[in-house]
Amino acid sequence: MNLEKVIFGFFILFAATLNFGFVIGEIGNPEHHMVYELFAAIVVNLIATILKFGDRTQVGAVHLATSLVADLQLIAAAMVWAYANHLAGGGITPQQMASVVSLAGGALLANVVSVILLIGETLMLRR
Repeated sequence: MNLEKVIFGFFILFAATLNFGFVIGEIGNPEHHMVYELFAAIVVNLIATILKFGDRTQVGAVHLATSLVADLQLIAAAMVWAYANHLAGGGITPQQMASVVSLAGGALLANVVSVILLIGETLMLRR
């Protein structure tokens, strides 16, 4: 068993599951979406992105692209949340929360593509 591949797969799956956990819930209800879970999803996605930099194959390039998309979407979601909570005043509205969750949903889609690539790459390995 290759420890590097285990760690790589772990972070890809962990990023997807954290993202999924954040997105699940009523889209406009801030009580269904924890800011700490969004923060954890961002951190794990950034770690997964760093791990993808070493691969020089075409599949590796697509892996990196999906990770960069997820990072940008999650960072944008955090920026919308921070703006709504701290700069706009009055707390986050259901419309703003829906924007945050929608952005995180886009990152989830990118993470799902990354997981599918990982599964496809694993199935194509020959012993």
